[in-house]
Amino acid sequence: MKRGSLSYLLIVCVLFSFSMYGCAPLLLGVAIGGVGIYAVGKDTVQGDTTQSFDAIWAAALTVGKIRGEIIREDYSQGFIEFKAGSNYAWIRIIRLTRETNRLKISVRKYHLPSQGLAQELFIKILEEAR
Repeated sequence: MKRGSLSYLLIVCVLFSFSMYGCAPLLLGVAIGGVGIYAVGKDTVQGDTTQSFDAIWAAALTVGKIRGEIIREDYSQGFIEFKAGSNYAWIRIIRLTRETNRLKISVRKYHLPSQGLAQELFIKILEEAR
């Protein structure tokens, strides 16, 4: 077996083993302002940011209204639920410290995970919150 194909086989096996579990323990990328985005499930991405709670909340509402229809919002809990076509999205903003907030986004389409849309929403909300 050639060395290149052996390396390819190893990479495929590693990626397959990650997809077998509910959590993907790998870093997906770095978003706006050096915020790390990481997957916490097949339908969820989250990251911590130093942007204010109010700025993230306003940005999440704006993005939610642009992308679809807001179903439920609760400022005190930091929770927004909206429908974008056949996708349902849940946005949660969690205050960790006075200066740090966690943005967590879950998206499902027909009860199936849609991590790509979750990543896209995450980046759009942080861009809008600037």
